[in-house]
Amino acid sequence: MQAIYKREMRSYFTTPTGYIFAAVFLCASGFLFALCTLQMQTSDVSAYFQFLMYAYIIVIPLLTMKSFAEEKKNGTEQLLLTSPVSLTSMVLAKFLAAFTMFVGTLLVSSLAMAVLGLYSEPNWARVIGCTVGILLVGICFIAIGLFVSSLTDNQFVAAIGTIALLAGLVVVAIINGLIDNYFLRLVLDWISIYSRYMNFTYGIFDIASAVYYVSICVVFLFLTVRVYEKRRLA
Repeated sequence: MQAIYKREMRSYFTTPTGYIFAAVFLCASGFLFALCTLQMQTSDVSAYFQFLMYAYIIVIPLLTMKSFAEEKKNGTEQLLLTSPVSLTSMVLAKFLAAFTMFVGTLLVSSLAMAVLGLYSEPNWARVIGCTVGILLVGICFIAIGLFVSSLTDNQFVAAIGTIALLAGLVVVAIINGLIDNYFLRLVLDWISIYSRYMNFTYGIFDIASAVYYVSICVVFLFLTVRVYEKRRLA
């Protein structure tokens, strides 16, 4: 597992993928921060993090699209399938590598909060809540991206498929507001990634929502393992 993790981390810095992801992420977060806080002359960061979540729909697929699709395209997938490492360890290693890149870039973008603290008095409980919430959303999106990447050998298809799936999960909240049926609205609200995130924007650590995000992550990682179990048996 450790060898695969190191290999994945090395690939992020020996290919353009890691640099493109970091550059797009930091540019998007910097622009959104300037627009939602500095331009609006406010210390309320909830809008910034909300728009950052929307940016994840485009940015995170850049990080995950090659994870499995490239292995299949280059013919190195068979080496992974026949290696002594379990499939669960293989998937976890790739997930942890993507997660490390994501967290590292998120920490760099969070330095903007230090600037905000110098010139205003932000609600730090809200800042921490939003950061924790956006981190949980990120691990969900990474797990979904890995699953989609495991289904194809084309990085572009993996990226587009992930964007479509992530957009659908976020847009559920918008559709929910247009539905009159109470039961259907309740179901859509329960599965909506956006709705679950909103409590964090008030500085509230919602344990139920945290469990939901971790569960979604585990489910998609499990599905990715199942995809490779079928391939190993084929």
